Amino acid sequence: MLQKCEGIIIRTNDYGETNKIVTLYTREAGKIGVMARGAKKPSSRLAAITQIFTYGQFLFQKTSGLGVLQQGEAISTFRSIREDIFLTAYASYVIELTDKCTEEKKSNPFLFEMLFQTLNYLNEGFDPDILLYIYKLKILPLLGLYPRLDECTLCKSTEGEFAFSIREGGLLCHRCFEKEKYHLRVSQATIRLLRLFYYFDLSRLGSIAVKDETKKELKMVIDAFYEEYSGLYLKSKRFLDQLENLRP
Repeated sequence: MLQKCEGIIIRTNDYGETNKIVTLYTREAGKIGVMARGAKKPSSRLAAITQIFTYGQFLFQKTSGLGVLQQGEAISTFRSIREDIFLTAYASYVIELTDKCTEEKKSNPFLFEMLFQTLNYLNEGFDPDILLYIYKLKILPLLGLYPRLDECTLCKSTEGEFAFSIREGGLLCHRCFEKEKYHLRVSQATIRLLRLFYYFDLSRLGSIAVKDETKKELKMVIDAFYEEYSGLYLKSKRFLDQLENLRP
């Protein structure tokens, strides 16, 4: 039985001398793996369509195990991402995180749209740091993690000055600072952006100018939360961190 789907290639693995196993994140069926026979041969009609980050329409034969890719048509190859090592690093982080947070064949059209929008924004030159922070916050529910960003985790207050508590998993108001001494004191601009990025619709993203100091605080909070609760180790994060250290 043949199935057609709209998808983004999030992982490829060589299989034998000439084949590839391609992992697609699809709008219709979630994450699926397909065998691309002969795709490692430069002359193969599947060679171009089975490159990482490719967004397109794919036709594959459904089987009881891995499907078999029959053909594909690229809609976008996100060329700007491919041609910039920094953007490649950010995009690699996004797709590896997507891969780690999803199960096979579990449809999630909302996540597909968010993945596509994030890669598209990266390709169009939007701030990659901001896009990554937004994506990392919005994908947390797939890990069963729900940071409390609408009120104080202890007293439920919605007003006042706030910090972030890793231990409590969310915001802490100034009245409760003494109750949890190991909270992260960050600017109120950082608190507002954490809340905004977690709740707002990514498709409405416009131009956002964020100070470097605020970015550092956002990264600190989000990374600390992931380290404490996610249990994930991502090679792409390590690579991106190394690249960041090389920036002038």
